[in-house]
Amino acid sequence: MQEVDGREEDPAMGGAAELDMESRLTDEHHQSLRLWLRMLSCTTRIENEIRSRLRTTFDITLPRFDLMAQLQRHPDGLRMGELSKRMMVTGGNITGITDQLEREQLVVRVQDVNDRRASAVKLTPAGRAAFDEMAAVHERWIEEMLADVAAEDKATMIALLSTMKRSLRVDDGV
Repeated sequence: MQEVDGREEDPAMGGAAELDMESRLTDEHHQSLRLWLRMLSCTTRIENEIRSRLRTTFDITLPRFDLMAQLQRHPDGLRMGELSKRMMVTGGNITGITDQLEREQLVVRVQDVNDRRASAVKLTPAGRAAFDEMAAVHERWIEEMLADVAAEDKATMIALLSTMKRSLRVDDGV
């Protein structure tokens, strides 16, 4: 692939522009829109590849992996509402994912000691071991996918995106 006028083109395919979010842009579009769609295209490509690899290698979906990642960071467990907030999905989605993981004995629901009406979700020892293995492989995949980006460029992008993230903060604490 090579970049021509901000769009990627594949010389092996006769120079045809790759179809993704950016393919609808013209030179008249604002730079901010071009940046947004470039970031979205990169994110989507990485996410799609990770989804595929998780499914093929571990027979798990990305949402299930993400829920387990949240629980890995909180060994005492999290309430369903907190998981919903952290993952930015509905409570119904969290319930469905939790039900699946519970059937596989990777998570367990435990009664909240502070509120008997509520429960928290925790990784089981088997869930913790499974997640540790998946997380290590996941990290290698990300390293592999970004291997062609120089370390200095990664550091620059992290700094620039940190600045952008700070400028995008809204009142709800995002």
